[in-house]
Amino acid sequence: MAKNKKIKEKTQTGELQDFEGIKEYAKTLFKSADKLRKNMDAAEYKHPVLGLIFLKYISDSFEERYEELKALKSQGADPEEKSEYLSEKIFWVPEDARWSKIKDSAKKPGIGKIIDNAMIALEKENDSLKGVLPKDYSRPKLDKASLGSLVDLFSDIPLGGKKNQARDVLGRIYEYFLGEFASKEGKKGGQFYTPTSVVRLLVDVINPHEGRLYEPCTGSGGMIVQSNRVIENNGLSFYGQESNEITWRLCKMNLAIRAIDADIRWNNQGSFLQDEHPNLKADFILANPPFNDDEWYNESLDKDPRWKFGKPPTGNGNFAWIQHIISHLSDKGIAGFVLANGSLSSKPGSNEDNIRKSLIENDLVECVIRLPTKLFFSTQISASLWFIRKNKKIRKNETLFIDARKRGFLPLGEKVHRELPDSDIKFISNIYHSWLKTKDVSEYENIPGICYSATKEDIEQHHSALVPGRYTGVEDMEDEDEDEDFYPKMTALLEQLDEELESSTKLNASIVKEFKSILK
Repeated sequence: MAKNKKIKEKTQTGELQDFEGIKEYAKTLFKSADKLRKNMDAAEYKHPVLGLIFLKYISDSFEERYEELKALKSQGADPEEKSEYLSEKIFWVPEDARWSKIKDSAKKPGIGKIIDNAMIALEKENDSLKGVLPKDYSRPKLDKASLGSLVDLFSDIPLGGKKNQARDVLGRIYEYFLGEFASKEGKKGGQFYTPTSVVRLLVDVINPHEGRLYEPCTGSGGMIVQSNRVIENNGLSFYGQESNEITWRLCKMNLAIRAIDADIRWNNQGSFLQDEHPNLKADFILANPPFNDDEWYNESLDKDPRWKFGKPPTGNGNFAWIQHIISHLSDKGIAGFVLANGSLSSKPGSNEDNIRKSLIENDLVECVIRLPTKLFFSTQISASLWFIRKNKKIRKNETLFIDARKRGFLPLGEKVHRELPDSDIKFISNIYHSWLKTKDVSEYENIPGICYSATKEDIEQHHSALVPGRYTGVEDMEDEDEDEDFYPKMTALLEQLDEELESSTKLNASIVKEFKSILK
């Protein structure tokens, strides 16, 4: 009760400064916003909602700067000069797009058209927003009374008086709403959103600092947001690509609301067929590619120069993504990405098996982390994090395996989505950094059931499989029936099926024979 009271006091005074306070407020705000959704599908509803949060933020930022410039008029400042805003990474907001006008029009029947005109005016005045903002608030399906109530709801968001504080509050609210919409959309939500805990673990491990960071399947931009939050000094330049135009728009707004400059490009052919950054060599790469993508292949990719370690199977894009990522790494680069567990082991002699062996032989795989189940919106099974490093300086010919399946918890009353708390993220990343001696943490040691530092020879003994449990010595767990051991298990099942079919054939023949004897 005391904690809830504390949060309530913060929101009433407009001082949402602590992360938990912002999260709790965002949770309450989302519940209120979701009630206004009525019968509209969450996939549709998220765009007007997130668009309004974005409009609220850039208008508030503009108004704050406007008041600053008014106060400096005697010193030559001009509050109507566009460059005064752009120099501070603040969008120029025309009068018709300012939140004060939107708020005053909330109860008008034409509120949808007023917001559409505001979005059009914003895009016209700001080149970086062209084609990004939602402009269909006047469509009949969107209830105008509910839309006006949304405007009233967001008008009361307490931001406090500091620019960075306001940016963080609305940025985190936007991020929370993204996650909640992804949860409601289920599998489709996984296409644009990677759970924050997974992003934080990836970022904590590779520790991006100065250099170029690339995200080949950007989604809504969570990896970039988290990386920027960690470094804070803007020592990174960001690049990315997204094949879904609607998701690209969400990403552009997500980054803009935090004033993050990033070169994120969109085309509907994707990173394989039309690489928007073909010559980029990145120092850091973060990615959550589509799991087991069976539609990635095109005949034009048969002899692609990216397949240095072997041609990927046409029916599964996992190892195409791995090689695309490696092709963009600089000589000192490191990549961290999510893959389905099927990538950890394959049928001996298959394309995947040969590529994985080649990656190991070239000493590229630095670490593999097996995640718990139920972390992702797109699947209930667990996945794994891969870390690839070019030109290892230490721990050459070694790979660290971490089995984190027992980490995380299901919140009270939750049966579908697991949370990975800060303590678990720190525990896992500290193992990695103690192994590499890159941070001031305790000395590394192998822990049965949790972590193991394997040599190239160890991996060869396991036929180049990269399943962490085989090295850490963990006992069988509930999710051991996942696709990592697909081929041996399927072979056994097929043999059993053959036996059953053979028995069935004999039984059928016996029954027919008996019927024939009766008819004689």
